[in-house]
Amino acid sequence: MRKMTVPLAFAATAALITGAVMSMHAQAVPVSSYAEDRAAIEDLQARYLFALDFHDPDLYVSTFTPDGVLDYGSGDVKGRAAIKDVIAKMPSPATTPGLRAAAARHNISNIVIKVEGNKAAGVSYWFHYSNDNPQRRGVFDGFGHYEDQMVKANGKWLFTKRKIFNEGRDEWAYKGGKNPAW
Repeated sequence: MRKMTVPLAFAATAALITGAVMSMHAQAVPVSSYAEDRAAIEDLQARYLFALDFHDPDLYVSTFTPDGVLDYGSGDVKGRAAIKDVIAKMPSPATTPGLRAAAARHNISNIVIKVEGNKAAGVSYWFHYSNDNPQRRGVFDGFGHYEDQMVKANGKWLFTKRKIFNEGRDEWAYKGGKNPAW
């Protein structure tokens, strides 16, 4: 039986080429895990709520794609400029002489997220608390749920559509049908 040998220069060249190809492939196709995508989407949801509660229309619209859609019960608002206009016109709590400014906060829970590549869908509950009363005591004053469509663009998750259901308003309340969490 004859023993075959490979010249050292050829073996070294093949190893270098294989390493280079593997390195290029790993860099060209960044893959994120479900946990990384979920964490980034939950961060998106939190930034959205902080922007809403602290009256920051620029931050608010940065959570949407340029052609994103906001449906808060009165129909679709399309595009960042239109969404910013709606959010900028939202009233802040009225000031009352002798009292510190009132505040409002949204919370989100029961978050269900389905990720498929660079697209995701989500459903979550929201709750609203405020202290717009003479005692500045926090009160629960609203709840509903979100139904979201999202896309990962340039490594960043954004809303393509956010539909808001508000159970405190008949025209914005969930009308039943399928379970929104699939």
